[in-house]
Amino acid sequence: MTEYLQTNWLEILGTTVGLIYLYLEWKASIYLWLTSIIMPAIYMFVYYQHGLYADFGIQIYYLIAALYGFLVWKYGKKKEEKVLPITSTPTAYWKYLGIILLLIWTIIAWILISFTNSNVPYWDSFTTAASIIGLWLLARKYVEQWLIWIAVDMVCTGLYIYKGIYFTASLYCLYTVIAIFGYRKWKTMMN
Repeated sequence: MTEYLQTNWLEILGTTVGLIYLYLEWKASIYLWLTSIIMPAIYMFVYYQHGLYADFGIQIYYLIAALYGFLVWKYGKKKEEKVLPITSTPTAYWKYLGIILLLIWTIIAWILISFTNSNVPYWDSFTTAASIIGLWLLARKYVEQWLIWIAVDMVCTGLYIYKGIYFTASLYCLYTVIAIFGYRKWKTMMN
């Protein structure tokens, strides 16, 4: 057990930061964006070591998106609002988000198949493509971002178990459960 902990300390640290992030997201706290800078920096190394190259790449996007999300939450509100309100994603956006998801998924899968030794290119690229959509929805503070995360987290749980990243798989299993409750909480906060 001690050897496992010594070998996987970075994953355990990432899991710990992930739990803090999850709590802050559930609370709709602007400080979630600060943990959104630390966690991807850690997980870049974890995912690369385990051959999850799309998940590795998405960490770079997460770092950039964390800055964007912080700025939108801090300065994207109307002058009379104290905080950016939680709202629903405009219906017209879903068609475009679906097209973007399929396009990104296809491109990333092709890259993984063509240029890496990934043995899970479709699952790895799906979680990455859907995460791009989910994080954009979160940055805009749309309640439906939780629905995207439920799907991503369920797939990630299975993927990480398959890859032997057990602490992270446990984190994503917990993310799935919390995302269900987060969706309900944000719906209540929205109303």
